[in-house]
Amino acid sequence: MLDRSEIGKRGYLHEDFRLFHLKDSRAQKLDYHYHEFDKLILLLGGKVTYVVEGVTYFLQPWDMLLVGRDLIHRPMIDPTEPYERVVVWLGREWLESRSDPGEALDTCFSTARERGFHLLRFGAERRLWYMDHIQRMEQALREREFGAGRMADTLCQQLLIAVNRDILRDRTAQDQRDSYRLDAKMEEVLRYIARHLEEELTVDALAGKFYISRYYLMHRFKAVTGYTLHQYISQKRLLRAGELIRAGVPVMKAAEQAGFGDYSTFLRAFQNTFHMSPREFR
Repeated sequence: MLDRSEIGKRGYLHEDFRLFHLKDSRAQKLDYHYHEFDKLILLLGGKVTYVVEGVTYFLQPWDMLLVGRDLIHRPMIDPTEPYERVVVWLGREWLESRSDPGEALDTCFSTARERGFHLLRFGAERRLWYMDHIQRMEQALREREFGAGRMADTLCQQLLIAVNRDILRDRTAQDQRDSYRLDAKMEEVLRYIARHLEEELTVDALAGKFYISRYYLMHRFKAVTGYTLHQYISQKRLLRAGELIRAGVPVMKAAEQAGFGDYSTFLRAFQNTFHMSPREFR
């Protein structure tokens, strides 16, 4: 059964989108967690390292991190400097409703997920554009004048268009090797797990697949990602099952397609993670 003290859901988004401009003088210690919405994080000041799905990012001011829904992540904040950032939460329904055929606004998140790389680093000109645009968004969200809500909505769409354009032409992964750290073998393991959740994913099966000892796999996976192999696979299977259930797949079939061989085990884990039954979740 999953230990929610180590991996859990944080934050609830009831609006189409939300913008937070936060500055902390005292560093918080956050556990690994995930969200059911997409999130942009723009670092303005401070020293922070983010771990997203086993990849460690060493952020610099004006770096943007794209954290898609259901991705397990955690910030590690240096308390010696104030940590200032802009965070934008984006609802799935809003992203879908504002997208055009062939041009989904969440393309930036799916692209980052496919690449296994979630960082955008801008030049000076783009920094100025983002700074000005975010200030305009903040102002629109504070206003109560005619059309303020529509203005904020439009500005958020423009922000997403800019992020999509930047990530589609970005080469940060190739050009900024000092901005992140990963373990190539563990990255292979993570990608394999994501694509084969419905198959047998025991420690022995994975160790044999990648020609490494089970001891090395268990300890290296924990060192790189911060969580055990069993916890990670269980969480990813639950999130996959949740996606299938929301899409209308019958609960038992969703559990099977997500890789759960025992339905009672699935029910206990699902209720422990989401605090509701699969039928209530739908």
